[in-house]
Amino acid sequence: MKKHLFLINICIILFSFNTVLAQTPKKIIIEHSDFADINQLQIPDAALLTGNVRVNHDGAILTCNKAYWFQKENYIKAFGNVQIIQGDTLTMTSKYAEYNGNIKQAYATGNVILKSPEMSLVTDTLNFNRNSQEAFYSTGGLITNKGNTLKSKSGKYYVAEKKYQFLTAVTVKTPENTIKSNHLDYYTNSGHSYLLGPSTINGKDNKIYTENGFYDTKKDIARLQRNSKIEYNNRLIEGDSIFYNKKTGFASATNNVKITDTINKIIVKGHYAEIYKFQDSVYVTKRALAISLVEKDSVYIHAQKLMITGKENNRIIRGFKDAKFYKLNLSGKCDSIHSDQKIALTKLIGKPILWNFENQMTGDLMHLIGNNKTQQLDSLKVLNNAFIVSKDTIGTGYNQVKGQNLYGKFKDKNLDNVDIVKNTEVIYYMRNDDQELIGINKSVCSKINLTLDKNRIDTLTLFEKPDSDIYPEKDLPENARKLRGFIWRGDERIKTKEDLFTAEENEMNDKIIKESNAKKAKADVPMKVRKETLEYKETK
Repeated sequence: MKKHLFLINICIILFSFNTVLAQTPKKIIIEHSDFADINQLQIPDAALLTGNVRVNHDGAILTCNKAYWFQKENYIKAFGNVQIIQGDTLTMTSKYAEYNGNIKQAYATGNVILKSPEMSLVTDTLNFNRNSQEAFYSTGGLITNKGNTLKSKSGKYYVAEKKYQFLTAVTVKTPENTIKSNHLDYYTNSGHSYLLGPSTINGKDNKIYTENGFYDTKKDIARLQRNSKIEYNNRLIEGDSIFYNKKTGFASATNNVKITDTINKIIVKGHYAEIYKFQDSVYVTKRALAISLVEKDSVYIHAQKLMITGKENNRIIRGFKDAKFYKLNLSGKCDSIHSDQKIALTKLIGKPILWNFENQMTGDLMHLIGNNKTQQLDSLKVLNNAFIVSKDTIGTGYNQVKGQNLYGKFKDKNLDNVDIVKNTEVIYYMRNDDQELIGINKSVCSKINLTLDKNRIDTLTLFEKPDSDIYPEKDLPENARKLRGFIWRGDERIKTKEDLFTAEENEMNDKIIKESNAKKAKADVPMKVRKETLEYKETK
């Protein structure tokens, strides 16, 4: 038993001894010096080395013109043309340097230049820790990396990762862009930048803002994750998450997307969008909404999918599947919408229905024609199976006019004059000035003209051999009071822009907004915009 304990104790002692040896710092070795002197009075405990001084410590070579070597402290102070070389990857030059062999820490000042195969750093003072392979400065620095330049007040370089980290104002200049940030991680080998605070990326023809993003300076590709915006060609793209490839001109945005076109006065919203810069086109889905801005009377267009194409003042809005629109006193829905800004023509295609105040209009195809000078609606065409319905002012009946085609004119945003042509039929509840029912007019003719006052029928004129009868209410059966094809769809009427969306779309929207707000609340990156970040002036 004692023998076993003795062997265990020996092993513990040997292990402790080896550990101590492993932890004992290696000594600085003086490989060459033209002249050496020791003067305890002038420089206690130090040797003076002058002329072609060369020092080796654990794989690092230090050369200089003059040095003080503190052998006991394992410390050296170097003067004049100081150079420290670590392997074949890292070189540091300066006017003056200190090196501590016990902790493998170097301090350099005076025109410090740190170089590796992929970058160079110029600063006034630099600290380099060989144990952690980290270099850091706080006296302002200029980094050059494969055509990119970085300026910052302070920074840290991680040798193994080939990464710079900046926690104060930093400016990165590439051949195409200027990046400014509070917090930037920059990888010198790949040119990748990670923006972890309020940051801007400005180029010749684009401006980017983000509070959490990635930018590839070589490929000009950005992935932006928080409060992000891209601006180019008078268009502003906003969203929770944005991808942007500058070279191809493609961008995609997800959640809380908003695209503002100030030239064409169009705003597009949704929860997913694709933007093709060079093709002048935008595709939006997930509660997609296009807003054509007109003073006091904007037009809102919604569909499952929206596509906006065309150059300045020549934009076309296309809405596919369950398309709807709303403007003051006018709304409608159909299978798809095609709105051409240049010719001020909006087509409602596929089972269209239109409401102007209390008037419901249907047909196979509808054209809304505007006036680009006045920015107001000018006229309306309903082609094939035109049908107008409005409720009687007092009773339960319905005024109805039908024919092959309808042509209407607007005045002061309201439908003012309407012609219905070919195979026209009318059912009209006639009332006197006291709103008493005179009778029900039932007519057939070739053409009908309606004039409206306060959006109700004021006059009704029948043309070309009209066949017309006025029936007392009691003499006209209920089933004879509706024309063939009559359907009242008042419950579908879009009265506000909120009515454009289904309950499912609103539920999705609420969920996305809630999740987005929760992510912002959990974010651990301080979002206070420091003045030096966005107004940082480079020192000459």
